[in-house]
Amino acid sequence: MRVGLVLGAGGVVGGAWMTGGLYALATETGWDPADADYVIGTSAGSMISALLASGIPPWFMVAHSRGETFEEVVDANGNPAYEADRAGGAVFRPHRGVPSLLPGSPALALRGITQPNRLPAPTVLSGWLPKGLISTEPLKDVVRRVVPEGWSPHPNLWVVACDHASGGRVAFGHESSPDAELADAVAASCAIPGFYRPVEIGGHDYVDGGVCSASNLDLLAGLDLDAVICLNPTSTLHPLRALNPRLWPNFLMHRGSGRRLGSEAKRVRAEGTEVVLVQPTGRDLEVMGTNLMSSRRRNDVITLAIETVREQLRAPEVQELLSDLPRGAADKIHRPDERPARWPKLRELSERIRGRTRESAAAAVEETAA
Repeated sequence: MRVGLVLGAGGVVGGAWMTGGLYALATETGWDPADADYVIGTSAGSMISALLASGIPPWFMVAHSRGETFEEVVDANGNPAYEADRAGGAVFRPHRGVPSLLPGSPALALRGITQPNRLPAPTVLSGWLPKGLISTEPLKDVVRRVVPEGWSPHPNLWVVACDHASGGRVAFGHESSPDAELADAVAASCAIPGFYRPVEIGGHDYVDGGVCSASNLDLLAGLDLDAVICLNPTSTLHPLRALNPRLWPNFLMHRGSGRRLGSEAKRVRAEGTEVVLVQPTGRDLEVMGTNLMSSRRRNDVITLAIETVREQLRAPEVQELLSDLPRGAADKIHRPDERPARWPKLRELSERIRGRTRESAAAAVEETAA
């Protein structure tokens, strides 16, 4: 079964929701999400997907976020894992540089005027916003604890960012995209215009891929996949007209993200690929609140997401579809019972991901030839 996994944009809060959602997905199905043939991450989803596709199991993300300490577990650099930031890089430090109120990308702002119908409105707006004052270095630090340099061991991890000059969508990790360090690509994908400083890669500035699409699910079109599973924090299953008035500030975001997600899913389904859309419920939205960059309710969001995503996965039609997912390694689905010193090392987990994805690719080639 060839599967694509999509993790959408959503800020700090959306990252927490996806952390709980991935835990629910793994424990409910017995499938390791890192075994997906393709993994696409955008903005907050790029951070979670980078950690996942490089060997960090969802159960460890949940435990680490909750403050649990495993004295004998180290990161890729040999440093204690408990020293890593517990909010996925949500440490806001000023960027060292001179502030400016000028448009962050005059070229993109001009394109919005001369070609008003060629780019999504959020992409055009990102050109007019000034360059942000917050450094992306804390985001890079989180990724470097898992992948100190180079790219993820997963050969088909795509991290989506926006070229801040052209407004074009770039999927780092794809063979047609510029080479990049994983840490830089994730920082670029998370660089919210007007908040974070754009990230320079290969002489070009890049910003949050969410200004192109919150999900970017359509990048999986044409890959002959059996199923795509998408966790999208900025759309919702809850009727928008029934939203609590307190949540109205995010109304346009939910509506726009939902419409784009539906359009992308329709395109992929038209090719015969099943698509499972997992989205926040009304209960999730109440806990998530309106400030997606707040870490105050992070663990409450994770706890509730585990419950609400499990409920969505238990829908009969979803259960039937996901029943064919291959079983993942036990230590990637649940915390091992033995002491942490005996847990698989990060390098072992990374090599396992590389091996399983190669086996899957080889099987696909054999099936095509047959």
